[in-house]
Amino acid sequence: MRVLKYIFFVAIFCSALSTTKAQQQQMQTYCNPINLDYTYMIYNSDKNISYRSGADPAVVEFRGEYYMFVTRSLGYWHSSDLANWDFIKPEKWYFQGSNAPAAHNYKDSVLYVTGDPSGAMSLLYTDNPKKGDWKAVPSILTNLQDPSFFIDDDNKAYMFWGSSNLYPIYGIELNKNERFIPIGKRAELFNLVEEKHGWERFGDNHVSTMEGYMEGAWLTKHNGKYYMQYAAPGTEFNVYGDGVYMADKPLGPYTYAPNNPVFYKPGGYINGAGHGSTVVGPGGQYWHFASMALSVNVNWERRLCVFPTWFDKDGLMYSNTSFGDYPHYAPSLPGKQGDFTGWMLLSYKKPVTTSSTIDTFKASHVTDENVKSFWVAQKNDAKQWLQIDLEKASNVYAVQINYHDYKSNLYGRPDSMYHRYTVEGSLDGKTWFNLIDKRNSFKDVPNDYVELENPKKVRYVRYNNIKVPTTNLAISGFRVFGKGEGKLPATVKNYKVIRQADKRDAMLTWDKVKDAQGYNIKWGIAPDKLYNSWLVYDENQLDLKSLNIDQTYYFSIESFNQNGVSKSLNPLKAN
Repeated sequence: MRVLKYIFFVAIFCSALSTTKAQQQQMQTYCNPINLDYTYMIYNSDKNISYRSGADPAVVEFRGEYYMFVTRSLGYWHSSDLANWDFIKPEKWYFQGSNAPAAHNYKDSVLYVTGDPSGAMSLLYTDNPKKGDWKAVPSILTNLQDPSFFIDDDNKAYMFWGSSNLYPIYGIELNKNERFIPIGKRAELFNLVEEKHGWERFGDNHVSTMEGYMEGAWLTKHNGKYYMQYAAPGTEFNVYGDGVYMADKPLGPYTYAPNNPVFYKPGGYINGAGHGSTVVGPGGQYWHFASMALSVNVNWERRLCVFPTWFDKDGLMYSNTSFGDYPHYAPSLPGKQGDFTGWMLLSYKKPVTTSSTIDTFKASHVTDENVKSFWVAQKNDAKQWLQIDLEKASNVYAVQINYHDYKSNLYGRPDSMYHRYTVEGSLDGKTWFNLIDKRNSFKDVPNDYVELENPKKVRYVRYNNIKVPTTNLAISGFRVFGKGEGKLPATVKNYKVIRQADKRDAMLTWDKVKDAQGYNIKWGIAPDKLYNSWLVYDENQLDLKSLNIDQTYYFSIESFNQNGVSKSLNPLKAN
């Protein structure tokens, strides 16, 4: 009998492992926020606050693979395709609390430096980052915050830095033959100009009168031109983004890009696209990695995101953040890299039932498309579940489960960090079939995104908990993606854009569209340069405060629902 039980257990385990491996191997898409095993922060003054965070990513290519360094993470991540990442705990590491790191690939070594606003800084280097046997070159500079390290094609080295609501981004040349010590005087490159640049204003939706922060410099060279990226106005806000100044030399003079902000994601489920780095990925495609705001337990609670990046015929750097937290094709997929899959949100505001609930953390929060709201179950055991009624049978292609840290009491990277669960589907709520099987997975997946091996027609979707690392099972978003079988929403009518007396602002209004979940607003500096976007759910107006005062803009809009996206309006000109 024991032998039979053992054989049965092995068969079940192998079946589950096979399903998990198949799901991991066939993933051709990704979905923001990036699903990393983020580190629980270790510098809280109040030890009752536990939260995990990832921010300020510095991503570099090295020997055809990629390494990502993130603020205060006790190590770093490695990937062969920019989509699947594994954590490396280095053999030797100097900065347990490394803040806003910088990295660079130079002469068959990875160079690394981290910010230290109150002391001397060392440059680390290794020719084997997978092993992590880092060595140190001491005291290259002192008292820098948010450093950016750059070595040009002519072998000249530079350091850029700055994080302040008063001071600019600075730059200085380094002598790489003499321990990278500074050469000459530091240069003041540029500062915020909030009276002209609406997106640089502080606060959610840029409504605060406080001074905005400029930080997170990162330099990219393309076709002989230098693109200095910088973040504003504050990492905890929905409007945190990256702008660009351009120059013909690393130390300038720099000119403001007219299509700023270049990386900007103020709407949707999770917001932000600031303090990032840009790297050339598979097939020569550029990708921008950046920080997104969660900011529930503390302001500095963040996640990471990635967006495809290009340079247009006029030499402007630009990105595409439309439907930026929906599934897109992976960086390694030729011909489709970064393209929107067209898989829509099937779960938005659909009815939810659960095993249990505590306080006001109700079940409906998992489908409200707000990362700051969440459901909390009474326990974290295998008796906890949630079920969504999609109300109509639809073709499910992928699921994203965003766990929340509710009173987690975890710090650093405990060995007990993993999530085990299953997801089932049903057409009638009685007969169930497997969609995702992670019963025997021991991976830490706080923002787990799983593309199904084959799409399934489903009306009911059920999450069955087995084990999570937190004291209570808590989920902020159980997001089901796919294709509904109904009609597309109609094209938007009566669309109006009125620039205000303060030219940084514009009021956008339109008629509500029947059966639309929301609207995707696109704008830019020319009809063929609608590079910015803002995803709005339910509302039929937007008070946009992101504009540059001396710039003419063009605006378009499209409606969307679970069946797809409507035709976009021809762009409207707004002086």
